[in-house]
Amino acid sequence: MSRSDFVKFYKENYMPLGMLALRMLESVEEAEDVVQDAFVATWMKLEQGARVDDIRRYMYRAVSNGALMKMRSRKHEAAVPEDLPDLCDDEDIDVAERDARVWRAIDKLPPRCRDTFLMAKRDGMTHAEIAAEMDISVKTVEHQVAKAMSRLRDALSSASGTPFFLPFL
Repeated sequence: MSRSDFVKFYKENYMPLGMLALRMLESVEEAEDVVQDAFVATWMKLEQGARVDDIRRYMYRAVSNGALMKMRSRKHEAAVPEDLPDLCDDEDIDVAERDARVWRAIDKLPPRCRDTFLMAKRDGMTHAEIAAEMDISVKTVEHQVAKAMSRLRDALSSASGTPFFLPFL
């Protein structure tokens, strides 16, 4: 794999791999460390001539293993059970990639619309609480959340070519 191919692969897969690590570790900083370490280690192996048949699956396995090692190294938490499920099956990969697409689309929302949407959906705030915090009307909050949902559905549906529903938000 050439350097430019690897850079392209990195750009396309960093966020989905990060979502997998984040689901396992529940820490953004640790998830970023695990993903970055996996990319560096993989690039070094490729530079040394190692052959990887399915780089995508290899990276999901490397990130999953890295996250498990990070969990085992935590001194203040209980030991990690040995019978953890395999987090590299196709469904887990699809979920990580879907989550990454959703967050990319959220990042592209206008700032005020994005903030309002995240306060409502991520933080669970009521429209009245958001209105009070942002010093706007409840109607404006309702409009911003509806606008965000519409833009997200459009962006995610056009990216996949099929309707995309956001039941998990």
